[in-house]
Amino acid sequence: MSTPPPQGQNPFAQQGQQPQGQAPYPPQPGYPQQPGQPGQPGQPGYPAAPYGAVPPEQPRRKLSFKTIKNIVVVIAVIGVAIGGYIASRDDADTAAVGDCMHRGSSSDDNPDLEVVECSSSKAQYIVLAKVEGSYTALTADSKCAEKAKDFQYSYTESGDGSDFLLCLKDYSK
Repeated sequence: MSTPPPQGQNPFAQQGQQPQGQAPYPPQPGYPQQPGQPGQPGQPGYPAAPYGAVPPEQPRRKLSFKTIKNIVVVIAVIGVAIGGYIASRDDADTAAVGDCMHRGSSSDDNPDLEVVECSSSKAQYIVLAKVEGSYTALTADSKCAEKAKDFQYSYTESGDGSDFLLCLKDYSK
């Protein structure tokens, strides 16, 4: 008859090996854990990962009312500036010899002349001469008589940096 091995000791274990109840390798997924083995990831007894947990992605910020309002104001200001530029392109200061003009206001002291297509029904005058410089009403007529013999009207503009004189006559198609 043989004698049973003593309880709690492994008669076949060599010195330097792990004590009983400790598995030499971490448990593999899909295999049940044996009592005394270290736990699965996230459970007590499982060794910590060599790096920390990845933080969750930050949620995207929504635009506030103030930000949206500021964007709308900036777009409106840009729109007004572009509209002003487009409207000023047809002013008298852009006129050249041969352009047709339309008188927008009825004031003789400060008519609002704008450049129009000569084929347009709005065309009232044609530019015979354009002279740079500042002129009074008396000197304007003599200067236009000198530049264009058959002129009928003179228009002077000054004060916005570019002073000039337009010599005009009625336009007939």
